[in-house]
Amino acid sequence: MSDLSTPIREVRMGHMAAHAETASDGVVHVRSSEQLAAYPRSIVDAIAQWAEKTPDALMVADRNSETGDWRKLTYGQVVAAIAPLGQALLDAGLSQDRPLIILSGNEIEHLLLGLAAIWVGIPYAPISPAYSLISTDFGKLKHIAALLTPGLVYASDGEKFGPAIDAVFGDAVPLVVKSNPPSGHPARLFDELAATPVTADVAQAHDAITPDTIAKLLFTSGSTGMPKGVITTNRMMACNQEMIRTALAFLKDEPPVLLDWMPWNHVAGSSHNTGIAFYNGGSLYIDDGQPTPAKIGNTLRNLHEVQPTVYLTVPKGYEFLVAAFEDDHEVRRKFFSRMKLMQYAGASLSQHVFDGMDRAARAELGQRVMIITGYGSTETAPFAFTTTWPVQEAGHIGLPAAGMEIKLVPNGDKMELRLKGPNVTPGYWRDAEKTREAFDEDGFYKIGDAVKPADENDISKGFVFDGRVSEDFKLSTGTWVNFASVRKAVIGACAPLIRDVVLTGADRNHLGALIFPDFEACARHAGLPAGTDPAQIAQHSAIRDKFAVELAALARRATGSSTHVARAHVMVGLPDIDKGEVTDKGSINQRAVLAARRDLVEALYCEPVPADVLDLPRKG
Repeated sequence: MSDLSTPIREVRMGHMAAHAETASDGVVHVRSSEQLAAYPRSIVDAIAQWAEKTPDALMVADRNSETGDWRKLTYGQVVAAIAPLGQALLDAGLSQDRPLIILSGNEIEHLLLGLAAIWVGIPYAPISPAYSLISTDFGKLKHIAALLTPGLVYASDGEKFGPAIDAVFGDAVPLVVKSNPPSGHPARLFDELAATPVTADVAQAHDAITPDTIAKLLFTSGSTGMPKGVITTNRMMACNQEMIRTALAFLKDEPPVLLDWMPWNHVAGSSHNTGIAFYNGGSLYIDDGQPTPAKIGNTLRNLHEVQPTVYLTVPKGYEFLVAAFEDDHEVRRKFFSRMKLMQYAGASLSQHVFDGMDRAARAELGQRVMIITGYGSTETAPFAFTTTWPVQEAGHIGLPAAGMEIKLVPNGDKMELRLKGPNVTPGYWRDAEKTREAFDEDGFYKIGDAVKPADENDISKGFVFDGRVSEDFKLSTGTWVNFASVRKAVIGACAPLIRDVVLTGADRNHLGALIFPDFEACARHAGLPAGTDPAQIAQHSAIRDKFAVELAALARRATGSSTHVARAHVMVGLPDIDKGEVTDKGSINQRAVLAARRDLVEALYCEPVPADVLDLPRKG
């Protein structure tokens, strides 16, 4: 466990407070007590202000794919590049009804096109590259294209994205590429757009944008299958950054430096992380690494050259860093040299990873570095809750952001969370039905989660995530199963060998689990070389024995049928994106897995127990 007596490196955090009122029907209204300061009309206005104030300050950098050197643009250079691109988009006839689609990932050209679209009031939609490069039927991309009716499509590498472009857009939608126009498909080069002569139309279009102008359409599938287009306005993005700066007050003291890999098709990378850099006049280095065995080396190389002041990643990213710090003390030294704050999102941070990061900081600095988490969704832009104190408890999401109001509605034995604020989306693009379903009669967004007070007697201690209200279910005995707590227990019992778990048991007589392993961690545990087939890893005796031992111990600790996972199946492959088993955020779609794997679910309830199913009695 972490040594909590070790002092934390000083960092200036904002003050967060809230007050609560309970109505006669049991509904609790909680309002932030913090005043939300004024914020600009749009994130691009904030960038323009920095371009005037500090034109030579580095705004963004990425790796040159050929030389490996950093390509760098200052605030002045970015704003100068926006006008010709904005003119090109206007000339192409783009509008709210014919937005820009970007198929490829994080790079300077992607950023410039997106900012140019916002500058002239044209929505743009960054789409998960997986929909083009991993999917085989392009089903989600076809759905998005039909919903958006785009006026222009951009892909960095035309040949790489060529099959998806041909299958979904054909020649009906103009194409722009950075390089390698696909054979047989007309395309313009990005550099051609960047040289477009600018007319007065750009200034006129820019002057006409308002806080309610749509800036982005961010697609999220959640647990519903096909992606929904979340309308993201200028107001949502700008006010959300002011909310963040209110909580993380040190962002006002000096421009932050970020090294970030998180994908721009997702709100965390696209709005939250880039916004922290640009809203505060900081620098964003686009990390060409990822928290995977194949790409973590790129992140470590970049950390040798870039010393972030804020680091934001998923728990798996911190897990790789902990392992790297054991052997590479130089990267550890550079990582912590300027670090003020670390934040994680997307899942709970396992205790062994939390302790490892804490141990590395103390070894390097003789101090701890504050680790916080937060809470929100694409629909909340995303920042809605955070702690301004070190996280001590998994699932602790803190207090609502300045300017927000939340409603806690009794739902069974839980309190369902609903949110209202200037950062909340007005709805889903061209989907009036889902928009109506998403809001209650008072205009609160129904996020679908439950929370509970960390301390019933002290609201200043904040709130704890209490699972999805729609994921809990009853066994055949009528006993409710708290999905979130059981899932957390299973993952924790076998950490770090489990990536995710799908629970079974609705209207059945016992709980079961379909376990998706972390194949890299399992391979290390079994002493198997990198690149070993996932099926071979999952079926290895060392892995099956490890899961059997740890899950049997968990079963013996169960307090009853609602916490006793009686049988489990270790999956031999990854979830299937074409079947909707994995969301655009990379998380498991529980419902889709249960629907697509009915045979495996039934096997968990067969008698006698099949040989490939782990039988986990409570006694023994």
